Amino acid sequence: MTWSRHGPPPGRRGYHHGNLREALIRATLDLIAERGLSGFTFAEAARAAGVSSAAPYRHYRDRQALIADVAREGFELFAAALERAWNGGRPTPLAAFENMGRAHLAFARNEPAYFSAMFEAGIPPDSEPEFAAAADQAFGILRSAVETVCAGLPLKSRPPVLMMSLHIWALSHGIAALFGRGDAGRRKLPMSPEELLESAVLIYLGGLGLGDSASPPSG
Repeated sequence: MTWSRHGPPPGRRGYHHGNLREALIRATLDLIAERGLSGFTFAEAARAAGVSSAAPYRHYRDRQALIADVAREGFELFAAALERAWNGGRPTPLAAFENMGRAHLAFARNEPAYFSAMFEAGIPPDSEPEFAAAADQAFGILRSAVETVCAGLPLKSRPPVLMMSLHIWALSHGIAALFGRGDAGRRKLPMSPEELLESAVLIYLGGLGLGDSASPPSG
């Protein structure tokens, strides 16, 4: 976990009035990093945050709701990383698209606790509206980028934007989850995850007729 960006260093944290929710999120991230997603209870998260076992119920109905809030925060950070990488499609849509793939891998590598909460907790999206909204926001950034990239193709040759977005999302996430993560779940590769993703995306885009010069039409 890269705590320098998102909070204090790992370890036991005391609860300060008005910051219970944040203290619980930080403590839960520590526990996920140390024990895995299923390696602690709701009460243990409370103790790690330095509060009573009853205190979390002020914000969360149960452990799943706490994990969903961690995942919600993770998706918000993930969306911001994708937005920065896309950079309005600069310097070219395809170059920016490749940068988004690298950002996906970097997030999995640098934020494994968030990554686990976001993608491995089995949270039903319709049960946690804030979590669902944050996840949709991240996917929406990818979908907007795909739409811009597809604009470089003749109208009759453009693939469905949603289908292509789902393909790219699945490809990027699969490589990140298997080979790019920053915890013990990472598999070894004879090349870097970035190289694997870049080649896979290039093959995919090449099959659609998209080359390095693809850019949205003027006017």
